[in-house]
Amino acid sequence: MVATDPFALTIREAGASLREGTLTATALTESVLARVEATEPALNAYITVTADHARKTAAAVDAELQAGRDRGPLHGIPFALKDLYDTAGILTTGGSSFLRKRVPDEDAAVVAKLNDAGIVLTGKLGLHEFAFGTSSLNPHYGDVHNPWDTGRITGGSSGGSGAAIAAGSCLGTLGTDTGGSIRIPASLCGVVGLMPTYGRVSRSGVLPLSWTLDHVGPLAKTVEDAALILNAIAAHDPDDPGSADVPVDDYTSELGRDLQGIRVGVPRDPFWLECSDDVAAACEAALETLRELGATLSEVELPLEASAGRLSIIWTEAAAYHHERMRESPEGFGDDVRMALEGGLAIPATSYINDQRLRRKLIEEVSAVLKTVDVLASPTTPATAPPLSAGDPQRTLARYTFRYDVTGIPAISLPCGFDAEGLPIGLMIGARHFDEVTMCRVAYAYEQATDWHTRRAAL
Repeated sequence: MVATDPFALTIREAGASLREGTLTATALTESVLARVEATEPALNAYITVTADHARKTAAAVDAELQAGRDRGPLHGIPFALKDLYDTAGILTTGGSSFLRKRVPDEDAAVVAKLNDAGIVLTGKLGLHEFAFGTSSLNPHYGDVHNPWDTGRITGGSSGGSGAAIAAGSCLGTLGTDTGGSIRIPASLCGVVGLMPTYGRVSRSGVLPLSWTLDHVGPLAKTVEDAALILNAIAAHDPDDPGSADVPVDDYTSELGRDLQGIRVGVPRDPFWLECSDDVAAACEAALETLRELGATLSEVELPLEASAGRLSIIWTEAAAYHHERMRESPEGFGDDVRMALEGGLAIPATSYINDQRLRRKLIEEVSAVLKTVDVLASPTTPATAPPLSAGDPQRTLARYTFRYDVTGIPAISLPCGFDAEGLPIGLMIGARHFDEVTMCRVAYAYEQATDWHTRRAAL
């Protein structure tokens, strides 16, 4: 791969070339489809490739742009979607055996928004079964492999999304995040993953895992690309009971501003505990870069977070959603997901209610801390990508990320280095509810001061 290959472009770069007339949507799409062919099945990032659909859409985009109709920054950009998103007329499996032949009649709300923005859909991406895991090892559609080392996992559950962005087999994608499923694969695959505030993006038409904790958000090559995608999908949706009726910002509006006056909180306990030496060193260096860029750093305490690890909300709500399948055809689930659902079914209602009460206290705690600082910074994951043979190290990989799902604050993961084996390391930045603008400002400043985001897997 060379830097001039269209599939290697960022969304911003590709959009500029489309508007300058130096690149067509058709040529860009053909480059991405060729990249899909070159990297599959080694990565197994795709469950479904929609090549004919993509070519037809790209031709229509070229005609629109030639006629002077410009739908915005995503017009003509090749996208692939985690296979949890309903796509009208296109297979949507949830990575499960139960939905192997499911073809929705309507698009999910965010898919409709992306189509309105003019994306070119190249296909549907692999994931952990029903999004219930952090490895993207899937007994029904095969395991997703990490582009940096195909003997290692991508993280999950949005593993296909992380792998496809890292490999260049799409330029933009959406994942979902309930315990870290956007940010974990972003960290392990060396890309950017943005989990917006709970309720910021509609989940209507997205297969659920946990109604209380599910978030929808982008994975991309850069912070700017992720912000551009968020601009296209953020909105209130009355069809999603968790959707928030809050004004939508321009999430690119403060990109490029310096960090003078920005206060960064460092939650050592529990967000830095038990991480590898390489991860700790890379993230400490990232903190020093933020300081050099003008931010002030201070350690903050979140004592209630120590109890967050026992919350049963995901398991209880997942079991409620799948209870009929578990009653009628438990053998249809992979072993790990079936065992997790069995555990969820055994949790008493009193535990679930008390966990919801604790969640409220955790939200209050982190909101109080974020009145004293502007953002929080920590490692995204305590370790880099484990081998495929390690199975699903869910409790380890989600040790830091799930705490932000519980509190509903936005968080972004971006590359901040590599370990001794050449595997990517992620830095996580969290912010106040609905303050993705500041979060992106800080992440972008760090990104632009380093070159980690320019490095690509050699696959």
